[in-house]
Amino acid sequence: MRVLIIRLSSIGDIILTSQILRELKERYPDIVIDFLVLDRFKDSISDNPYIDNLIVFDKKRDDGLINMVKLGRKLRKNNYTYVYDLHSKLRSRVISMAIGSKTFRYKKRRFIKTVLVKLGLIRYSVDDTIVKNYYGAFKNLDLKYSKERLEFYFSKKDMERVESLKIDYKNSIAIAPGASKETKKWTKGGFAELISLIVEKYQKNIILIGSESEREMCEEISKLSGKEVVNLAGKLSLKESGALLSKVEFLISNDSAPFHIARGVNTPAFVIFGPTDPKMFEYDENSILIYSNENCSPCSLHGDKRCPKNDFKCMKNIKAIDVLKTIEKTRRL
Repeated sequence: MRVLIIRLSSIGDIILTSQILRELKERYPDIVIDFLVLDRFKDSISDNPYIDNLIVFDKKRDDGLINMVKLGRKLRKNNYTYVYDLHSKLRSRVISMAIGSKTFRYKKRRFIKTVLVKLGLIRYSVDDTIVKNYYGAFKNLDLKYSKERLEFYFSKKDMERVESLKIDYKNSIAIAPGASKETKKWTKGGFAELISLIVEKYQKNIILIGSESEREMCEEISKLSGKEVVNLAGKLSLKESGALLSKVEFLISNDSAPFHIARGVNTPAFVIFGPTDPKMFEYDENSILIYSNENCSPCSLHGDKRCPKNDFKCMKNIKAIDVLKTIEKTRRL
């Protein structure tokens, strides 16, 4: 049996497919798994030992209706038994239709629900976690969901790069203050105060991670904290970030990719939610939710450029001292 799994983007959503890959191989040892992903997100899933063929969607070559059909017809030659569309948008639908194999798609929210949320007429509430919805596409293979167990892989070279930085990781906490949308970011002042509290009380090393575009924000948080902080934003690849997260005590993050990477390398992670629905994921002793549960939240599907009420209560009402108390209750400090 040969199958194709399509999940084109983004980093976190791709990592969320990892447990399905593992369970497919465990249940069907002879299965051949191909995985189609956008080129810019391939490191989210590359090196995964359960993928036999990683197929990269090159936007310059494959985007556009005609090119997507060409890609699908090219993939048709692989004679897939089944195609599993875990993206369920225009690109993945066009490609899977061109392939022509029996296709199963994961259930997305109803379109009317999306419209009502974007118009601000209803609060957003997920029907189920993303991973559970993924499993719904594999009913024909009788996959049984138990709990979220993500995996993220990096190379020996990635670890060597991280170790070359000569940081005492055993006494370090990573913080990822960035996010894809502005309203998903906890306040700079909140992060800065939390850093100050942790350093003063526990003498921990603080490592800020993120993309190059987030480096300036991280520098500002560092200055606001008044503490010596290691700012690695823009200096690590996605894989190297995973290697680093595998070595630190724990991560503090917004609802963003580092949260899932940390879970994928089995590092405890505290995740701060504001405008989006935290019920998208499961939480346990290694993934701890921080959420103020305001009456107006969740108000957004994926976050926005600004708060629709202009008060940003869902994030501003999360205080650094309360985040510290949550961390202390878990005995991570």
